[in-house]
Amino acid sequence: MEGGERPEPHEGFFADGHLVLWTLCSVLLPVFITFWCSLQRSRRQLHRRDIFRKSKHGWRDTDLFSHPTYCCVCAQHILQGAFCDCCGLRVDEGCLKKADKRFQCKEIMLKNDGRALDAMPHHWIRGNVPLCSYCVVCKQQCGSQPKLCDYRCVWCQKTVHDECMKNSLKNEKCDFGEFKSLIIPPSYLTSINQMRKDKKTDYAVLASELGKQWTPLIILANSRSGTNMGEGLLGEFRILLNPVQVFDVTKTPPFKALQLCTLLPYYSARVLVCGGDGTVGWVLDAVDEMKIKGQEKYIPQVAVLPLGTGNDLSNTLGWGTGYAGEIPVAQVLRNVMEADGIKLDRWKVQVTNKGYYNLRKPKEFTMNNYFSVGPDALMALNFHAHREKAPSLFSSRILNKAVYLFYGTKDCLVQECKDLNKKVELELDGERVELPDLEGIIVLNIGSWGGGCRLWEGMGDETYPLARHDDGLLEVVGVYGSFHCAQIQVKLANPFRIGQAHTVRLILKCSMMPMQVDGEPWAQGPCTVTITHKTHALMLYFSGEQTDDDISSTSDQEDIKETE
Repeated sequence: MEGGERPEPHEGFFADGHLVLWTLCSVLLPVFITFWCSLQRSRRQLHRRDIFRKSKHGWRDTDLFSHPTYCCVCAQHILQGAFCDCCGLRVDEGCLKKADKRFQCKEIMLKNDGRALDAMPHHWIRGNVPLCSYCVVCKQQCGSQPKLCDYRCVWCQKTVHDECMKNSLKNEKCDFGEFKSLIIPPSYLTSINQMRKDKKTDYAVLASELGKQWTPLIILANSRSGTNMGEGLLGEFRILLNPVQVFDVTKTPPFKALQLCTLLPYYSARVLVCGGDGTVGWVLDAVDEMKIKGQEKYIPQVAVLPLGTGNDLSNTLGWGTGYAGEIPVAQVLRNVMEADGIKLDRWKVQVTNKGYYNLRKPKEFTMNNYFSVGPDALMALNFHAHREKAPSLFSSRILNKAVYLFYGTKDCLVQECKDLNKKVELELDGERVELPDLEGIIVLNIGSWGGGCRLWEGMGDETYPLARHDDGLLEVVGVYGSFHCAQIQVKLANPFRIGQAHTVRLILKCSMMPMQVDGEPWAQGPCTVTITHKTHALMLYFSGEQTDDDISSTSDQEDIKETE
């Protein structure tokens, strides 16, 4: 262009350089800030984990407290932070180190200072008292003010207002409150430790100071059962009991945890299993191992808090079909205190594969609930296979039952287990039984099956001997398919009742068939299955949580006794 001035080459270069510089800053600065923040966060996490590892408190992180919470150090309102699942302290992240040094957690064992078992003072923690708690002095509600206020004893759970707290109350002896009959006092463990040093084992004399009603409770919870409620329950039980009584069976095997019973008087201990039927079976196997090792006098009575999907054993024992937090943990402990002792038959299931050159030992299982071959075992096998591939997708009880429904509907169309009567032979107490055109056979030890269905009693006016779990008898029934199973569960049909027996023998002559023992399924080839009585387990039965079927069965039993 004539008369115009062209820009110098170096001016265009500097303009492009400024553009590149600003572009780099706009891109790299957020990256640097993000990296710096993540580095600081990881440092805080490492610092917090280091405190958690060295601390005597049971600290746990939370992103949101479930109710208004105040830091025990700075007294400020906090939404997230850490809490101790043993003593209940709640603290902001910045005050965690101070709180760990300033406040003492529950002592599971006291120093050997010669104090009596009932001479333990209160352990008061200020603030964050439970909702709807009342002062032991003035009987008015505690914790109602929007600030850090009032006190709670971490052992007896008593609460008191700031203004009602007196020197006499601070020095008062703690009686361990409502659950004193379930708690193992720290002073008892101290005395036991001293007795073992002196090579004395007469624990009954020591326990006599705690009264005849003392039945210490051991909690065995599976943090992976059901909807993963186990971890939260562990913390709630640690707050109400001595933390030494509470075990996570995924970290401490049941047999090792049950060795605590050997430090208690004979026949005094009780165990609460928080988990599904599989966890209960695992604990009962550990109890059998105690018998083998000569610890029969320390065998505990076992109660169940159902966290699994089926929970047929817990339903039979009156503990319900599933726990989802509908009642507080304190009420669960009250139910255990009121429960009565009963016996439960346990059976040995021996599976011997066919073949002239089979040198493998027979497989052995222990059965508490039922054994089955056919459509219900097939549904359990399909469910188990998919849960193994993606366990995170099966954390909901409702979703699990929906998956079972899907596989049941599929089997109605495919009928993979048809002509079972041509593939198997059944013997009850040594006598051959002719079978109709069935697809499945179920051998029952307990009355509940399929998540609460009373399979043996069924429906209608037909009279059948009531199924019991302590009579040494098995109930054997047949089903005509998956659709028939669904009809039975909604009380539209009855199973085909084959009979009762002390010993059951089933011979699978050909092909592969699905089998299961207490919800543990597998695919089985030609074999011989023999079910014989193994032992008894001491269980706890709670009559306050009976289902309608349980109530009707109880009334039927009373009617039969009256006619007799």
